[in-house]
Formats: sequence, C-alpha cells, structure tokens
Amino acid sequence: MIEKIYSFYSRKRLIILDLILINLAMFLSFMMRFDAEWPNFIHIRYFYYLTLISLTFLIFSNLYNSMWKYASIAELYSIIKTTALINITYIILLYFLNIAFPRSIILINSMATLILLGGSRFALRTIREHLIRKNGADSDARVKALIIGAGDAGEIIVREMNKHPEMGISVVGLIDDDPAKQHLEIHGHKVLGTREDIPKYIKKFNVHEVIIAIPSADGNTIKELYELSNQKTVRVKIVPGVYEILNGDVNLSQIREVKVEDLLRRDPVDLKTEDISEYLRDRTVLVSGGGGSIGSEICRQIANFNPKEIIILDINENSTYFLELELKNRFPHLDITPIIGSIRDKGKLDHVFSEYQPDVVFHAAAHKHVPLMESSPEEAVKNNILGTKKLAETADQYHVKRFVLVSTDKAVNPTNVMGASKRAAEMIIQSLSKKSRTKFMAVRFGNVLGSQGSVIPIFKRQIANGGPVTVTHEDITRYFMTIPEAAQLVIQAGALGKGGEVFILDMGEPVRIKELAEDLITLSGLTPYEDIDIEIVGLRPGEKLYEELLLETEESTATEHERIFINHLELVECDSLSSVLNRLEFLARKKDERGIISTLVELVECYEPQRDNLTRVDFRNKKNA
Repeated sequence: MIEKIYSFYSRKRLIILDLILINLAMFLSFMMRFDAEWPNFIHIRYFYYLTLISLTFLIFSNLYNSMWKYASIAELYSIIKTTALINITYIILLYFLNIAFPRSIILINSMATLILLGGSRFALRTIREHLIRKNGADSDARVKALIIGAGDAGEIIVREMNKHPEMGISVVGLIDDDPAKQHLEIHGHKVLGTREDIPKYIKKFNVHEVIIAIPSADGNTIKELYELSNQKTVRVKIVPGVYEILNGDVNLSQIREVKVEDLLRRDPVDLKTEDISEYLRDRTVLVSGGGGSIGSEICRQIANFNPKEIIILDINENSTYFLELELKNRFPHLDITPIIGSIRDKGKLDHVFSEYQPDVVFHAAAHKHVPLMESSPEEAVKNNILGTKKLAETADQYHVKRFVLVSTDKAVNPTNVMGASKRAAEMIIQSLSKKSRTKFMAVRFGNVLGSQGSVIPIFKRQIANGGPVTVTHEDITRYFMTIPEAAQLVIQAGALGKGGEVFILDMGEPVRIKELAEDLITLSGLTPYEDIDIEIVGLRPGEKLYEELLLETEESTATEHERIFINHLELVECDSLSSVLNRLEFLARKKDERGIISTLVELVECYEPQRDNLTRVDFRNKKNA
C-alpha cells in the first residue's frame, strides 16, 4: 500500500491527465447520444462518481509501469482492462444508488475512453518514432544499415533499432527475394529489392553495415550474400543460425560478425524431441569430457530436455567450472554436479556411479590430436582405449540404461594412432553390448568447427600474427559440422540405439581446407595471397588426404532420422579382444611404442600405420618373427 501511495506522487501528472480524458470521454458520449444537445437530467454527480471510481482504478493499475514512448499491445490490453473495470463499477454504483442513467452511454463511453487513453499513448510513440527516423535519415553521423531479410528476424531488428536511437544506427531499408514483399514497409522502412540489388543500394545510400537477418539460411546462401555485401567500407554482420538461438528468439545483442561456420551452415537438425525426452527427462545424465567442446555442448542440449541432474565429469577444472556457471545461470532449477576426475581412475568412477547412479552416459572424453598421439601412443591407449573400457564396464556394473560413445570418422581405415584407438573403443562397447543390459552404442562424425585444437582457431591465430596460413596439402579435404549440430545428432542417436550399433552422421559434402583458409582470410577483412599468404607445408604424421565415413566393404542402413545411419561392422570376439587389451595395457605401462603400434595393427584390421617409414607389412613381419 505504501509503495502504491509513493508511486502515485511520482506519476500523479499522468493520472490527472487520464482523469481529464476519461471525463472528456463521458462528455462526448452524452453529446453523441443526444445529437450534440445537452440533456437537462444530467447532473454533476455523474462526473463526480466517475472521477472517484476512475481515480481508484488508475492508482492500482499498471498503466504507468511502462513508458508511454514505448507503448505497445501490452499497454493496450491494460487500457482495455482498466476501462472495462471503471465502466462496470460505475454502472453498478449507479444501480445501487438508484440513479437514472441511459444504458447506451456506457457502451459509447467505453469506446470513447479507449480511443482517448490509447490514442494519446500511441500518438506519442508515433511522433517519437517519426522524429527518430527523420533525424536518423538527416544525420550523416549515424551508421547506415541495410537489413537482408524481411522476415520475423528482420522485423525484430528494425523494431529494436527504432526503439534505441542511442545505438546510432539508421536503417536505410531491407532486402528480400520474396516478390510479395517488394516495396512494402516494415516499421516505416521499405523493402528495396532482391539480393542482386545489394551492391547498388550499398553505393546509393553509402551503407556502412549490412546485417544478414535470415537464421534459417544455408551456408551457400550466406556465402553469396556475404560476397555481394563485402566491400572495403562495409561491415557485414549476421543474426546467428537456429543452432545458436536455442529458444528461437532474436535480439540485437546476438548480432555478430560473420564466421566461417556460417558459410558452411547446413539445414537445421530436425530433432525427434519426443524420443529424446523419453530417455532424458527426469534422468541423471553423466557426460565424460563434459568440459570439452563436444561434451559441453551435449550438456547444453541435454539441459533443454529437463533431466533430473547433469554430472559433468572432466579432468580440466577451468572449463568445467565455467560450464557449471553458464548452465546454472541459464537453467537455475536444474541440478548441475561438476566432478573433477579421469576416466582412467576406476576407483573414482566407482565412487561417482555409486553415489549418483546415472541413468545415461555420454562418453566424450578422449585424446583427439592426431600428431600428438603419434608421438605418445601410450597416452592414446591409456585414455581412448583403456579409459573407455573402464568407463563402459563401470556403466555396465551400475546398470546404466544407455551409454553413447562419441567416436570419429578417423576410425575408418585409420592411418594414425588416434583413429585406431577410437576404433578399438568402438569394439569395446560392441563387445560389452552382447552381454550387458546397458544399451551401448557409438556415434561417428567428422571434424567439428571451432572445437578446441581444430583448424579454425589455428588459422585465426596465424591470420592475427600476419600469416602465413599453413595448409598441409593443396587438395586435403575434411568433413565438417558445427558443434551444436554434432551434439544434437549424438543425443538423437542415443534415442535410436537398441544396443551395439555404430551410428554414422550425414556430414554433407567434404570441404577443401585450402578454400576454408581463403574464406577465413576474407572474413577477416583481408585478401588471400595479397595481405595473407597460404603456405602448403605437407601432411603431418598420421594425417590422411581425405577422411572416410565407411570402409569399402561396409554398408549402412537408414534409421527413422534422415541424418543418422547405422554402420554394419563385423562382430567382435570378446575373448580375443580382452587378451589384446591386456597386452596393450602392459605395453602402455612400458611405453613400448612399437609394441603398441604392432598390437593395434593386430586388433584393428584396417589400420595402416604411417610411422618411421614402416608399413603394415613391416609390423606384421615383426610380429611373426
């Protein structure tokens, strides 16, 4: 009550103005009802009672919680509600006081009150926005922006820029390929033409900034729009794609510079949310490697499906800590449990599984850097192979319902230790799935744009240092997908698995790394081979010219999701696998690198090591000697 009284004194001028308008509405209602002749029976008490009732409702309404200059549909609803309450209370009071009153006046007065109260507010907003546009158009100091996309995202951006003149941005118009939208207006700004007209209008209006506001656009479209807009004096920005806008809302703070990921953007993943919700909702989910690029995004995506608890298991304390802060801020009602530990530590795993009893495990912890694993193969064995074995066996021991291994396309025809170790990890979960009630499965995919240690951050650092950008081969290609896309498909595959499957994801077309480097240099505002050179340095140890998703002898079948396929691999003999794994553990402890390579050749039939100029035959001959 005290707050309401205090608030009254700060807004009393607005209330007095509204009281005048309400009484004016009543006066006009009588004039319209009686053809501009003032009836003799009208008494001053009509206006006295109306003023008292209106004053009461206005004080306790929320009409003054918003600034008039930002009046919108929400304010209109408040005006309608307040007007209805005033008139209903007014007629009830007159009835109980037995005061004669023409009933038709109430209807006329309600309409007149709405027009005067609402009109005054929206007139102020209209005048303000007109002045903003007029001043913005006349001011050379303002940044002139051209918006590409006259859909929902474009409308939101134009509306918000109109609301915030302090940003110093003046919208000169919009571009859209839809013929039906040509020459129409959005909040006073005209749709000027189609994408072919972009260079013309940039020159005509001296545009400083182009904003691509099409969240659903694919990579080829983004690349074309960028090339049409990219001029020396023009900054090209973009509204993030649907992968990045998790809640579907667009705001000005999300507008950012165009990234190379945007140029490779693909169609959004159509998630079968019912299937995912069924196995994640109200469940305890553990993500190993949860602080890494893929693991952290899996955690973010899982959080949207209302799990009971997310356990972030990672050896890296910093990334785990910051992910915990992020998730707790975005999902305050969700239990987030960070645990620092290694999948190599069976005692730690037993403690975690015993205490938290996870229902689902996503295994994303792994050493993935190809050249480093070539020089330290024992670490790939300890982490990628034996760590997976310990984690999977612990999941089986504690009756986890589902276990999803994040694998890689480098497990196909591996030429390096990392790929061979990931194929061995797949074999472990295939073997366990034969005898366990836990549904074990693996998901293979290619490179992930922007992940830690991937090619994009390396190229960016080289560009920032003035170049050159180093590419290992003129024709080297890789499959790419974004981090959110990969995480979403991994989670979807977890819903499809019945046990023992190795899923492969639709990676689209492979990308030439040299072209990727050229695009990244261009996005940095520089010219390839002029400002920044590209240097071919030769393939690194264990590196392939191109990656594969299937062996020539393998087949895949479609699943109910169009982007996920099942890879049919040979069955794994449990006893022979166990024997080889024991030998690998012994060799890893001894740091016997050549012994490890030889044993991996024996275990992974398609492994072709590129090491010390020795071939697969050399290793086989050494083994048979």
